[in-house]
Amino acid sequence: MDRRCFLKQGSLEVASMSLLQGYANLNNMDGTANQLTIVNATSNFEREKLRYPFGFKGGYLTELWQVATQLKGPNEHTGVGLATQSVLYGDANVFASTSEAGGNALMYVLANKALDMLAGHSFENPVAALDHMLPEVHEEGKRLTGRPDLNINFVYNALVSVDNALWMLYAKEQGASGFRKILPSAYRKALSHRNDKVAVMYQVSYGMALSSIRRAAEEGYLVFKIKTGQPGTEEEMLQKDKERLSEIHEVLKNIKTGRTSTGKVYYTMDANGRYTRKSSLRGYLDHARKIGAFEHILLYEEPFTGENKENVSDLGVIIAADESIHTADDAKKKIKLGYGAFVLKPIAKTLSETLKIVQVAHEHRIPCFCADLTVNPILVDWNKHVAASLPPFPGLGMGMMETNGDMNYSNWLAMKGRHPCAGAGWTQVTDGVFELDEQFYAVAGGMFTASPYYEQLADGDQQDTTNAKQI
Repeated sequence: MDRRCFLKQGSLEVASMSLLQGYANLNNMDGTANQLTIVNATSNFEREKLRYPFGFKGGYLTELWQVATQLKGPNEHTGVGLATQSVLYGDANVFASTSEAGGNALMYVLANKALDMLAGHSFENPVAALDHMLPEVHEEGKRLTGRPDLNINFVYNALVSVDNALWMLYAKEQGASGFRKILPSAYRKALSHRNDKVAVMYQVSYGMALSSIRRAAEEGYLVFKIKTGQPGTEEEMLQKDKERLSEIHEVLKNIKTGRTSTGKVYYTMDANGRYTRKSSLRGYLDHARKIGAFEHILLYEEPFTGENKENVSDLGVIIAADESIHTADDAKKKIKLGYGAFVLKPIAKTLSETLKIVQVAHEHRIPCFCADLTVNPILVDWNKHVAASLPPFPGLGMGMMETNGDMNYSNWLAMKGRHPCAGAGWTQVTDGVFELDEQFYAVAGGMFTASPYYEQLADGDQQDTTNAKQI
């Protein structure tokens, strides 16, 4: 484990023990006393270029803004939270209505509006803080974008850095270093597993070269996430998706792995809500059967537009819900429609809201995994800790998550060096999986250890206070 991560974690624990001696009432994390007060907040961002246009939802990204938010409590503890903004994911209509930079600017302004809303308030925990802010931030988002139908995922994405900063600050105020220890008791059982492996879903974009897919298989990847829902009409999209599956399957059909019980590699698909009709999806699955690919399909993720309410229980494959789940109530509705898995995105929808969805999944025995938003390396480990704490995904015997930043960011190696636990073994992919040890769980994957680089970014290098929120 990286020495910086160890030292920071040790300092956190010593400082917290000292604090708790004077504030014994804070030791009860399940109490009703307000335990989280914000006295100062700062925010800043930087733009990270992508190696090539990244396509999904029928659109393309060329850069992703990385937001750093720092919150300070009354006891001089600070929490630094990060977010990777993805306007195309949050609301494709907003993305299409302005420039790429313009959409990012709108989301960043909304994040700073949320910081204003923390002024003068104390909260029991970060979940309560998010519940307090969310309705007002959503309304503000509608005003900023001029869209009364603004997708709530745009709002959640804007709030990720704020929520993560709240969780880090909360951990310090509680004197807790472990992920499970800081969770409100209602959510602990659902996230009580400690997987020693997490399979990495290798993302296959619309235009990825077949040679790259072949190379990934040779490197040991065992789950391939195929982006579907290509640009065009429904008929054009379906035809392109079929043709793409045929060429991918031709590359992977004879690959063997010792990591799965069947010896086969698995496919997942993700249409990001592009299909309008169940019959189109059935046509795609029939094609998969025809070419021998169906037995490789582990699940199909978020096939339909939000308006589609068709039952999917008769399709013969697990259908997973992602963008269409905004709340715990949405999750329950999807279960009634036959959806058999949930895609969790704590790095896109906030950890606080994700906990509520995880609890529904736990109660109904719905398997879950974590998907990416092409996030930075630190947020990869936020996602990883949630994925590792879920029950093993059926058919894999381990946790499962997606991460694709390494193949998309121009500056990925430098970004990895900003991780507070840079160089730790569990930050590296080995034969298509993350191997996790006791050290990973001891430091919570670095979740609550601030990165000096992003601390300085949030401070504006202590020179530019344009984005500072003095509360």
